[in-house]
Amino acid sequence: MPRKILVVDDERDIVRLEQTGLRSEGYEVVTASTGREALEKVFFEKPDLILLDVMLPEIDGFEVLKKLRENPETATIPVIMLTARSEEADVAKGWKGGADLYITKPFELDELMETVQRILEGDVENFPPGPGQRNF
Repeated sequence: MPRKILVVDDERDIVRLEQTGLRSEGYEVVTASTGREALEKVFFEKPDLILLDVMLPEIDGFEVLKKLRENPETATIPVIMLTARSEEADVAKGWKGGADLYITKPFELDELMETVQRILEGDVENFPPGPGQRNF
């Protein structure tokens, strides 16, 4: 059974790009375009990993991350913040909120696919940040 990835972003082009890459790697992809929709889908779909944008309608990505980490059912799902917000304060907020990795847009699709695979395999020790990546 393929691993399931929840892609949360309100930019359709980014969602399509991520979907295409993830599906070509054999992952099942579920999408949400708002923070509220993401929180609903995470309980129904039970994803193995979440790619989460910060700037979302209704509930921003930081608040979604906080709610995920507060709930025992979702607290251990790996979350990659994938966002255009690259300021140190945003990176620190992602880290404090419990993100597994923080990647800034624009990103290279092949690097993102490798990152997803490594995190799903539990290979996060000494994870070398590539362009746009910030690990904690």
